[in-house]
Amino acid sequence: MDNRFTDIIQLIKQSRTNAIKAVNAELINLYWNIGEYISKKIEQSEWGDSVVTELAKFIQAHEPEIKGFSDKNIWRMKQFYETYKDLPKLSTLLREISWSHNLAIFSRCKNNEEREFYLKLAKREGYSFRELDRQISSSLFERTMIGNSKLSTALRDNNQDLINTFKDSYVFEFLNLPERHSEMDLQRGLIKQMKNFILELGKDFLFIGEEYKLQVGNSDFFIDLLFYHRGLQCLVAFELKTDKFKPDHLGQLNFYLEALDRDIKKPNENPSIGILLCKDKDSEVVEYSLSRSLSPTMISDYKTQLPDKKILQKKLHELFDSESDAE
Repeated sequence: MDNRFTDIIQLIKQSRTNAIKAVNAELINLYWNIGEYISKKIEQSEWGDSVVTELAKFIQAHEPEIKGFSDKNIWRMKQFYETYKDLPKLSTLLREISWSHNLAIFSRCKNNEEREFYLKLAKREGYSFRELDRQISSSLFERTMIGNSKLSTALRDNNQDLINTFKDSYVFEFLNLPERHSEMDLQRGLIKQMKNFILELGKDFLFIGEEYKLQVGNSDFFIDLLFYHRGLQCLVAFELKTDKFKPDHLGQLNFYLEALDRDIKKPNENPSIGILLCKDKDSEVVEYSLSRSLSPTMISDYKTQLPDKKILQKKLHELFDSESDAE
């Protein structure tokens, strides 16, 4: 491409992007206003519930070229307005993602905290509808909230940006691994499915390498997977274990982090973070080990199948209940 004209191309692309955003915002405004109008008419007993079906038929009969106003979709507009009418701080976010994204969030999420989480996530990560749908189906909100409570003291104290970055568990259903598999199977599967793996981690993760070599003295050591996190500006080491968590796993990972910080980390970067992915873990053992860990480390278990959302919600409720009792 002729370098003289690249700036013009960039201006055209930016203008198109701005136009799409403007059209989307106006569409969301329209749906919001229709939902508000219908909701207030029904609330004031001026209209009955059947009016939505009548309105859809009227639009179809008199303006057949106008699409997207079936009775089902009009009901969604009413529900959309009623869901967020008392949450003005979310109104800007609503207009920065598509209607299909909004539908997935307000119809599938159980509470406002969860809706706010996915609204911010969809905007920040630029998820496609399919990517957002997958994150909701894999209970990303519940896993992230539980994961926040498992962060070691060093992680919480040193960097508040870590909140909502790491999860208590990761879902690798896309690997199609059998129940019994080796660490090498897991590693190869993640490398082969790197796009999905990074989606599960978050788009700020940049892959550096597998079996990343560290030389300490006359010995060589290998980190299973090494990433760089753009937002946190630090190296992130993943160690993969197909057995249950053991405290000596943590010692090995801390050793790797020390080597990374001494020999690999650049002066402008933050201390490295380690994540130990275990097939299963004993939460009491994990918490005890983390309380004595000076390195910013957390342990995550991974699941090779999508978890039952109800089970994760129960875990989350138990977590909140235990925190309330402690207060």
